[in-house]
Amino acid sequence: MKPRGLLAAVIVLAALGGALYWSNRKQKAEAAKPSTDTMPKILSIPEDQIKEVTLKKTGGDTTVLQKGADGKWQLTAPKPQRADQDATKTVLSSLANLSADKVVEDKASDLSAYGLNAPTLEVTVLKNDGKSQDFLVGDDAPTGGDSYAKLAGDPHVYAIANYVKTSIDKTSNDLRDKRLLTFDQDKLTRVDLQPAKGEAIEFGKNNQNDWQILKPKPMRADGSQVEELIRKLKDAKMDATISDEDAKKAAAGFASGTKVAVATVADASGNQQLEVRVAGKDADKTYYAKSSAVDGIYKVTADLGTGLDKKVDDFRNKKIFDFGWTDPNKIEIGKATFEKSGDKWMSGAKQMDPPSVQSVVDKLRDLTATKFLDTGGGAPVLDITVSSNGGKRVEKVSITKQGDTYFAKRENESSIYQLDGKAVEDLQKAANEVKEFQPPKKK
Repeated sequence: MKPRGLLAAVIVLAALGGALYWSNRKQKAEAAKPSTDTMPKILSIPEDQIKEVTLKKTGGDTTVLQKGADGKWQLTAPKPQRADQDATKTVLSSLANLSADKVVEDKASDLSAYGLNAPTLEVTVLKNDGKSQDFLVGDDAPTGGDSYAKLAGDPHVYAIANYVKTSIDKTSNDLRDKRLLTFDQDKLTRVDLQPAKGEAIEFGKNNQNDWQILKPKPMRADGSQVEELIRKLKDAKMDATISDEDAKKAAAGFASGTKVAVATVADASGNQQLEVRVAGKDADKTYYAKSSAVDGIYKVTADLGTGLDKKVDDFRNKKIFDFGWTDPNKIEIGKATFEKSGDKWMSGAKQMDPPSVQSVVDKLRDLTATKFLDTGGGAPVLDITVSSNGGKRVEKVSITKQGDTYFAKRENESSIYQLDGKAVEDLQKAANEVKEFQPPKKK
């Protein structure tokens, strides 16, 4: 064999040998990892048995979480504050089932070797029965990925994963409720919006539990737009880590800013109010908010500011019919009547072709206002009655035409909806093209 070929063969053989070596090493390392079933258990306390948790950090504040009579968690130290229930649950879940990666030493005589003589974090868990357990966290292990830990009164020293340490090593700022408004969305009964420009808007629920506009006058609301407003208010949060200097800047910005809007929400616990102002112009705009639910003034997102800078028409329902994605039970359009019987559409004793009736349903569902008006009229074009929700919802609409413009008016409403002419003509065409059902021809 030529020397060059021999050299290539040696290189290939060495590469294969190296790959085999590292493959075997990886398998041994994987086999050496502790399984979740055999990982040493440090704490095992049912979450509902935990009454209080104290987190004491070396050189930092002592944070105390306490469960109230209503089951909600509160911060009682370093000062009384509402707790973020989700963040608190993460801490409780970690402490309730706390496992180690391994036991480092069974009977440690020198805790200073692990930083446990002066732990960086001391956690005290107080149970409903009055008994408590102290859990200590010391130095990070030199190999990385673990930290040393032990239970007070237990000679064992454990190695816990750093992600376990991170899940419980929290400050009061990490655990406080950062929402600017703390209303219960499921129990919300009213929302008021007072934009700086335009009329005050009040939203309330109707008998179908749908949002409606109550002021400046009763009008149908676009539920998705109202829910989006509520979402923005619910997601409005403070930055709990801002410095005193930044807090002063926020207060000054709010004081000199221009009012955008004031929002008021009402649930079973009462009213809460949020005022938003803007300072600066164009790309330099900065929004600030002051809440009745928390102390202080905070910088907030432009998304919240623009979300509150709305007019009543932004929240109005542009759909002419409310039956939504549930097909109606009965349609009366012009002189024709189509009624659902089981899965069949009937017109009197005649069974109608389902796709042709569905075309009418789709066009009714999509019929949308292009503009809201206070007045409108003209010659009658079409009267439509749609019954849905098992007949519990009956919607009557009259369509008229003046010149080239079509208008719609719903029964018992003062609002006039201007319509797209082509949409009306397509609806008329679809209604005229509804045909009888033809059974498939036998082959």
